[in-house]
Amino acid sequence: MDAKISWLIGFVGVYWIYCLFWGIKGAQKSKTSTDYFLAGRSISIWVFILAATATSFSGWTFVGHPGKIFNDGLPYAFASFYALTIPFTGVLFLRRQWVLGKAYKYITPGEMYSDYYGGDAIRLLTVLVAFLFSVPYLGVQLRASGDLFYVLTDGLVSVNFGMFALSAIVVIYVASGGLRSVAYVDCAQCVLLALGIIVLGGIAIHYSGGWSGLMTGLADIVKNDVANGKNLTPDGYSSTIAIPGSMQFVSAGSKAIGGTWTGLMCMTYMFALMGIQSSPAFSMWAFANKTSRAFRWQQVAASSAVIGVILFTFTIFQGIGGHVLIKNGTFANANDKNLVPQLINLLSGSAPWLVGLLAVCALAAMQSTGAAYMSTFSAMVTRDIYAKYFAPDASDHVQKLSGRIFVILVAGAALIVAANSTQAIVMLGGLAVAYGFQMYPALIGICYYKGFTRRGVVAGLIVGLIAVTLTDKTSDWFRIFGVPWGAYPLTIHSAGWGILFNLVTTILVSRFTTDSEDTIRRKEKKHQFLQAVSGMSPERKKKINLAWVLTLIWFLVGFGPFATIGNSLFSDPNAPALWVPFGMPSLWVWQLVFLGYGVFVMWFLAFHMGLSEPIEQRRVEEAVEEIE
Repeated sequence: MDAKISWLIGFVGVYWIYCLFWGIKGAQKSKTSTDYFLAGRSISIWVFILAATATSFSGWTFVGHPGKIFNDGLPYAFASFYALTIPFTGVLFLRRQWVLGKAYKYITPGEMYSDYYGGDAIRLLTVLVAFLFSVPYLGVQLRASGDLFYVLTDGLVSVNFGMFALSAIVVIYVASGGLRSVAYVDCAQCVLLALGIIVLGGIAIHYSGGWSGLMTGLADIVKNDVANGKNLTPDGYSSTIAIPGSMQFVSAGSKAIGGTWTGLMCMTYMFALMGIQSSPAFSMWAFANKTSRAFRWQQVAASSAVIGVILFTFTIFQGIGGHVLIKNGTFANANDKNLVPQLINLLSGSAPWLVGLLAVCALAAMQSTGAAYMSTFSAMVTRDIYAKYFAPDASDHVQKLSGRIFVILVAGAALIVAANSTQAIVMLGGLAVAYGFQMYPALIGICYYKGFTRRGVVAGLIVGLIAVTLTDKTSDWFRIFGVPWGAYPLTIHSAGWGILFNLVTTILVSRFTTDSEDTIRRKEKKHQFLQAVSGMSPERKKKINLAWVLTLIWFLVGFGPFATIGNSLFSDPNAPALWVPFGMPSLWVWQLVFLGYGVFVMWFLAFHMGLSEPIEQRRVEEAVEEIE
């Protein structure tokens, strides 16, 4: 047997044993439904820091992100800001959801939304969003694992067989141990994800001829674009190293001159990624924590600083390095899907053991997110549909059994769709995070603003989901009805269109509708409670305007419509000989500068403004008793 295959089997075997160990441990500790669905609300600080980071950054970060940089250049690399914008959502909402979960013993977000807004429509819509988020997203991740092992085994393992076999272990440990097993496996997956990206970036630089070889290769790409008059932005810059404007008035993003990634597209794409931590699944991560002390460290240190630096360096090394490796003959060709597998395969002869390790790193990245969505979605279906409407008196044993059955069903559905409709699953997978972002108004209402009514939030969520569907790649499905636009009209991501129509609808409907007196009283109590426990001090309230200004500068200038300044601020993008410092193009320097600025903003919000400041459980209990 080929040495590479032997090492591959060996590392995957060790990884599977680790997963099964925690599946068994989780099953042994899951005595009640709360134990199974929320790990007994006992997830510790370090476990959450690692698990939440792993859940936030999936196989897309490991395989797809460098591939898109390879395809679309540095303009797409602005997407690396999702290392900061994903936890930005957590800074806004996670601590307050934890407080509500501790006080009112919510297990699912549907219970929280229904209790606050009243009625069951919001509960059912939350389950729908979880379904629309979980199944396509899960299908994309599982399909990617099959594709990866097909390449690494040189076709020995077919895509579908690999996908089903590799997914079986995930289903077993998730169904067995619930969220506790997911959390502890995620800890290892987080480390493997970060390690793998760093090693692959190093491999790309090494085979490119070091840093000078990498930068020379990038300079040659730019010179070739300029000389041939191809791949240029409206300003005449190479689209590899320059944003094609703030916005373009086109009916579909694909029609934009110089590429889709205008400043507005980059910013609204960040909105979509912010949907990861506003999705129903992350509400359950909030409920599952023993303490709120972990939140700010995950948000600022682990995600923004560590993962942020990794994404703005090592994934860019891989994306740019792919072109250099084609030019120097190391690769015959490459594309966004096989770039990372080919980088791994470079070591087949010299370090086959590292091929096995990197394969497990990629597998861990792909499964980290999927496992969490399997677990949380099964909890929502069990609690918000089965136990709510069909078996109100269901025992803990029956609820755990139901949860396990739904883990199998949701994984099976994702696998079947992924195996039989590759194009559809990719299209739907891209929608998932944009759908999750549509929960923002509902979360704003619960955590900050009591003026949104039940009808307003429900109507806004429905309209937002429709707007996302009509402005993403799924818009092709509606061409028969005469829809005159394609995906991302005006170079605005579907998440941007969705939240625009969502918020407008929520505000207008809330303006002309009222909640029942009972609902109004209940909402008032919740906000009094949140203010008592997590409200800002008078000193901090004086700095709210400053916090808004700092955040808006980051969004609008750092990676939004004004980021075009970065095209040429530090050097002429079409003159590689003038690139400084370290021979880097201006846009890359701009991205690194605003990475540092973004980490500062995250620290300012989470630590200085106290949005993620820890709250003692005793304080929560005392406040509930006083208000209730």
